[in-house]
Amino acid sequence: MSRLDGNERWKSKMLLTEHVERYDEHHADGDAQGAVSAVQERAPRERNIITTEERAMLRDFILLPHMEKMVEKSIADVENGTNILRRAHLMAGQKILDRIVKDLYGLRRELKQRNIRILNEEHADLVVYHRYFCRGYEDRFGMTRDVMRSEISVRLARYTSELAALLKEGAMK
Repeated sequence: MSRLDGNERWKSKMLLTEHVERYDEHHADGDAQGAVSAVQERAPRERNIITTEERAMLRDFILLPHMEKMVEKSIADVENGTNILRRAHLMAGQKILDRIVKDLYGLRRELKQRNIRILNEEHADLVVYHRYFCRGYEDRFGMTRDVMRSEISVRLARYTSELAALLKEGAMK
């Protein structure tokens, strides 16, 4: 029972008829039924808010193109160099680049399926912001340059260790 039950003062306040009807329906159906409808009313709004997993996807979507450019630049530097192991470095760099492009492609498909769009990039002080739309909900996602650098180095180390594992596995056979 709410404080408004039995109190006639609330009827004199400016309320929309829809609110009064919803209140009456809510209490006429009983507490159990009303609780279910309240959860159902809140559910669409809660689905629009971005989840932690989707935030990680946004982060990856922002970082992967930077990583792709870095690896491409590194490959170009190796091509123009005079290193004895140039061909091995080129093959390793190309394999890592292929993996980054594959991950970026899969990430784009997943974001599209979840109805998440990432728009322009804005720079403010040392933070890089990206605007995104998530099922009608608009917000900004920001990362500092230091965080981006550290995340990129961790990711590149992971790709390199995956490549090393593949090489070891191939050597074992």
